[in-house]
Amino acid sequence: MEPMTSITRMALRSLALLVVLAPGAAQAACAFGMVERAPLLHRAAFLPAAAPEGTVRISYLGHSSFLIETPQGASAVTDYNGLNVPAGVPDIVSMNNPHSTHYTDTPDPGIRFVLRGWNPAGGLPAHDVKWKDLRVFNVPTNVGETYGGGRNSSSVFVFEISNLCIAHLGHLHHILTRDQLLRIGRIDVLFVPIDGSSTMTHEQALAVIAQIEPKLVIPMHFGFFGSADAFFERARASYTIRSEKGSVLVVDRNSLPRDTEIRFLQAESQF
Repeated sequence: MEPMTSITRMALRSLALLVVLAPGAAQAACAFGMVERAPLLHRAAFLPAAAPEGTVRISYLGHSSFLIETPQGASAVTDYNGLNVPAGVPDIVSMNNPHSTHYTDTPDPGIRFVLRGWNPAGGLPAHDVKWKDLRVFNVPTNVGETYGGGRNSSSVFVFEISNLCIAHLGHLHHILTRDQLLRIGRIDVLFVPIDGSSTMTHEQALAVIAQIEPKLVIPMHFGFFGSADAFFERARASYTIRSEKGSVLVVDRNSLPRDTEIRFLQAESQF
């Protein structure tokens, strides 16, 4: 084989640079079953978008429930249980089924899409829906036998809004597999259970954060399930921790920190 010439090397470098800097790569959507986490494309996905399309409003309703509101007025609630609910009826709700604080059998009939993180009929739960500027898809995970679970009995839900990707880990009980990470894709904001006992240990939660590498981590699922302070003591060595005074955080692409930060929101409900 002939040695590579300097011209060939320059051409290959130019091609690689185009792949990394191409607008489509910089504004790449959250991926289901795609390969954004492969080395080259994973780096490209973290470049700021040229023109942010608006802000996303996140409200911590309580326990594992967050209200997500988009620039075009779409809304979603995570781990919808019929108790920690917003004033209006959301368009989309996600649920998980380890126990009744994460789902309800009687969701409001005005909800357009009810997405269960498990399949009541058995088999693989599969969702990928879009309403206005909001897309939601799931990645099946496992729940420990203590909660009557097993393989594919829970889900990580990913919310794609404009050029932001938000993931809710649900009642995750384990470190994520490579396949699950590929399906989840690039994540900007991550909701993580930090109880340390009924979901993951604190060490596992920190390991999952390191796997996903989000820009913002928002803790959930603590209080009577476990102390938030115990998690923060372990996390402080690796991450900046900031406490918000209220339950609401407004996020856009340009407001994301350069390195991963943990933002603690005050829940609207103590349940």
